[in-house]
Amino acid sequence: MNAPAHASLDDKERVFDRIIPDKFRPIIDRNACLNCKRCVKECSFGALEWKDDRVVYKGGCVACQRCSAMCPARCIEIATVPSGLPPHASYTERVRQGINAQASSGGVLLCSCGTDMPYGMIFDDLILDAAQVTNPSIDPLREQVETRTYVGRRSSRVMLSGDGYVTESDGSGPVVAMDMPIMFGHISLGAVSYNCQRSLFQAAKDLNILAGSGEGGLHADFLQFADHINGEVASGRFGVTPEYLRRTAAVEIKVGQGAKPGHGGHLPGEKVSDLISQTRMIPLGTDALSPYPHHDIYSIEDLQQLIAALKESVEYRVPVGVKIAAVHNVAAIASGVVRAGADFITIDGFRGGTGSTPRVIRDHAGLPIEVATAVVDKRLNEEGLRNRVTVCAGGSIRSAADMIKVIALGADVAMVCTSALIAMGCQVCQSCHRGLCAWGIATQRPELTSRLDPEIGARRVTRLFHAWNEELKEVMGAMGIDAVESLVGNRDRLRYFGPNQKIAEVMGVKHVGEGWG
Repeated sequence: MNAPAHASLDDKERVFDRIIPDKFRPIIDRNACLNCKRCVKECSFGALEWKDDRVVYKGGCVACQRCSAMCPARCIEIATVPSGLPPHASYTERVRQGINAQASSGGVLLCSCGTDMPYGMIFDDLILDAAQVTNPSIDPLREQVETRTYVGRRSSRVMLSGDGYVTESDGSGPVVAMDMPIMFGHISLGAVSYNCQRSLFQAAKDLNILAGSGEGGLHADFLQFADHINGEVASGRFGVTPEYLRRTAAVEIKVGQGAKPGHGGHLPGEKVSDLISQTRMIPLGTDALSPYPHHDIYSIEDLQQLIAALKESVEYRVPVGVKIAAVHNVAAIASGVVRAGADFITIDGFRGGTGSTPRVIRDHAGLPIEVATAVVDKRLNEEGLRNRVTVCAGGSIRSAADMIKVIALGADVAMVCTSALIAMGCQVCQSCHRGLCAWGIATQRPELTSRLDPEIGARRVTRLFHAWNEELKEVMGAMGIDAVESLVGNRDRLRYFGPNQKIAEVMGVKHVGEGWG
């Protein structure tokens, strides 16, 4: 594969771009095609063009499925293209793609969404228990199965008088009541479109749950949903105003994020539109880079001061929490966070989503949420702290089954992001950081954002979470559990069926075949 002798250095180097072909390619049934050009218009990545009186493929397909879904003749199929590269167990196609991309750019590889590395899902190795004979099940269609959940600080210990009255407690704080143990994680305006965030907030209101604001404050239009918004305070402090703190239902300090532990926020300049610039109070079209650490937090004592300052700011009316990434020492860190005065703690596992992050961090740093949740719950119980705090856990909660298992591992609330976006049309093509989302979700381009109707988005997400909550009731009924708080940390209702018993031991889950007690 030689370039002509007279070609420039750049021309000669372009030959390397052809070594790694596209991973996907649209296959068009020419007999059925109406030549309406709809697919060309819908492809925001410019992979299709109209040429010589027909639609032709230019390259760059990300398999977002938009052209296929919108084709009136249903004549487009997205096919996976075999690489044709010689196979190698160590230097896989993915590894070689990365090497070539960096040899061309000299930069950090960016990516989005949760990691797609083939790590096993521990959730899939866990099996739920069910009631039989001596522990009768409950029919949720005929009996009450309670899923109401509270986010905030509780008393860890109470003293009762002889006639049953509380005579002494170590104090509780403000709480937020939710109708189900699910909340939307922090998905910022900027990472996603105005219509997407409006869909999430409307769904949170309809479901009576919380939705994270994400970094960057709150657009004025969304103050109407403030009673259902968990306002984030990240290291960049973008968009954090007195009104923002006063109006939201809860406030959360973001110390870490599962997809990029130890890393700051990164919103590419392509996504900083007028609307984002005004909301975040940052210059138009520039990258919004949050510092890696909070520059006023270098110890638990520093964190304690910020928690106290925020509680003063909100006049102790709403709970103040802390979000940390799941890392190797997560249990000890969580203990410190609770001792620093957090009313709730959110643990974000390493499969958690993101709108943009260095791929090397997303794919290689952190801890699975299943393990992190279990070790945090165990540590807080051992130290007598567990009852003080609400534990929220997320990082690839894909279904009601994952939600139920993470609760049994020790979480009070399951935090969900990607599944909600999938309900709105996301195909997890991992191109959010490019700002070209064809479904109007992870983009700020007006011609694309208008593709997502916020009412439809809210309706679909509401239905999804309602279905998950109904499935939660079904499973709890089958287990003979009548309130979700009795499932929290109840690892004896789980059994491990995977290949590595050590993981089960770390989580405190018995192997299949082992009985109770």
